[in-house]
Amino acid sequence: MKLLENKIAIITGAGRGLGRAHALYFAEQGAKVIVNDVKEVEGEHLADKVVKEIVSKGGEAQSNYEDVSSFNGTRRIIEQAIETFGGLDILVNNAGILRDKMIFNMTEKEFDEVINVHLKGTFNCTRHACAYWRERFKKGDQRGGSIVNTTSEAGMQGNVGQSNYASAKSGIATMTIVVAREMKKYNVNCNCISPLARTELALSSPPVAEVMKLIPAKPNFDPLDPSNASPLVAFLASDKGRHITGKVFRIIGGKIDLYKTWEIESAIEKDGRWEPDELEHALAKLLGGKTHQEQVSLKQGLEKILKT
Repeated sequence: MKLLENKIAIITGAGRGLGRAHALYFAEQGAKVIVNDVKEVEGEHLADKVVKEIVSKGGEAQSNYEDVSSFNGTRRIIEQAIETFGGLDILVNNAGILRDKMIFNMTEKEFDEVINVHLKGTFNCTRHACAYWRERFKKGDQRGGSIVNTTSEAGMQGNVGQSNYASAKSGIATMTIVVAREMKKYNVNCNCISPLARTELALSSPPVAEVMKLIPAKPNFDPLDPSNASPLVAFLASDKGRHITGKVFRIIGGKIDLYKTWEIESAIEKDGRWEPDELEHALAKLLGGKTHQEQVSLKQGLEKILKT
């Protein structure tokens, strides 16, 4: 029996890149897939191309063109899965865009667009899927469901020129933990991946494109192939991975890392309220001489990762 045999999955932003890779792999593993993507190229919906590819290989899939930033639009994505295939088992939140600018040049529109697609889009889809699963559970069907979200290194570590993207992606990582806690009693698990892959979106960001030059090629294995992340996503969404929840994984090529949540690094304490004239010395002690955030570029960060 295949890993996702007869599972019904929605994958957003599945017209290309990581989402396309996930959709193809899910179908290969037996899932029925709603391929969501709002984009068109030369008059053809990207989702349609992926669906044709899946169907040509004997799989089952349908296109969906809704914008994930629309609350009502995402409700229709969930409804399409239920009406077409009879239910919903898996939601993969993958849709994304970039609008990179330094904070002093970024417009409100550029900030809002990225937040709306990444963070609000993840909320929208998750909210409607969870409402469906909760209602199904209350009626006695305890199959539950699985959610896999998508964050990034920029969201977990920060990246210059991406205050909008980093804010959205860090929010998604934290949302993952909250949803995992809220939906556990309904037999729904929720996890998140932070992948690095050679996608059109990634290559459109010069710092990321530069970083990708550092990834060493290996015989018979492309570490930056988007499909490298798909087996992890599929496993987390499968019955075999149902016990795993509230986790954030980084995946680069064949390397999988587990993130920790924010931790307290050091502390100072006194009996009573701190006064300003005390804080100069106290904060110097707390910070250990580090009075500003150490600037580590994405390139430097990846170099460190590759050495471990």
